[in-house]
Amino acid sequence: MASFEEINIPQKPPMVMVDRLLEVTDAMTVTSFLIREDNVFCSKGIFREPGLIENMAQTAAAGVGAKPGNIEGKAPLGFIGGIRNLKITGFPVVGQQIISKVTILHQVFDATIVQGEVYLQDILIATCELKIFLINN
Repeated sequence: MASFEEINIPQKPPMVMVDRLLEVTDAMTVTSFLIREDNVFCSKGIFREPGLIENMAQTAAAGVGAKPGNIEGKAPLGFIGGIRNLKITGFPVVGQQIISKVTILHQVFDATIVQGEVYLQDILIATCELKIFLINN
């Protein structure tokens, strides 16, 4: 397992929404994230929709940075270009840990389509398809 410092995503506090890299393959990345009271996406102790979406996007970024062959180990800058089929059935609260899984569906040039899933205690609470564009330096 890698800690956040070893993941090296472009986001910096307070916008960091992943803590640990649990698994990475060519097509899939799994991360964990502990919901903290001072999180910018928490409202009245509940981790809200923007945080769940950003968590899925940062899980994708962590996977890019950790893939074999990435010599620098850094994820490139990128942005969410679209969200489809967002479904949220529950919200984690402060003190709970979520596990997020992102699977690459399609990749064309600098655009990647991923399926994101967020789990709370082994229950799927959020899912969506993200279109992510990477910025090559």
